[in-house]
Amino acid sequence: MTPLSPAQSLTVDRLKTLLIQTLDDNKASEIEVIDLKGLSTLADYMVIASGTSSRQVSALASKIRDLYESLKLPTPRSEGESQGDWVVVDCNDIIVHIFRPEVREFYNIEKMWRPHGLNGPPRSVSPSQSHA
Repeated sequence: MTPLSPAQSLTVDRLKTLLIQTLDDNKASEIEVIDLKGLSTLADYMVIASGTSSRQVSALASKIRDLYESLKLPTPRSEGESQGDWVVVDCNDIIVHIFRPEVREFYNIEKMWRPHGLNGPPRSVSPSQSHA
């Protein structure tokens, strides 16, 4: 596990756990984590979650920014908040995708990134499972 900053002992895996907890605490559904190590140099993990409405999708992205602020980490970049259909939050070693359910079903990015495509099992996680 690589520390994110010299000033903190926060690891990518610990941050992943905190991100999942934040999404879960704010009623995101169908939270899935895909381990990208060895698949991509973009990030170590992809977290995918659904919100029930455009407003909730945007609010979940805002909660992620609040988490980073509370940890005194640089504010992550995000795209798509004004529409609220699909928001991508770039947390450096973790990329978070937050969708409205019908948009998530349409794009089905899990199929592209999950090992073995559709044959790979979905990995919906709860915060207590996020250390896996």
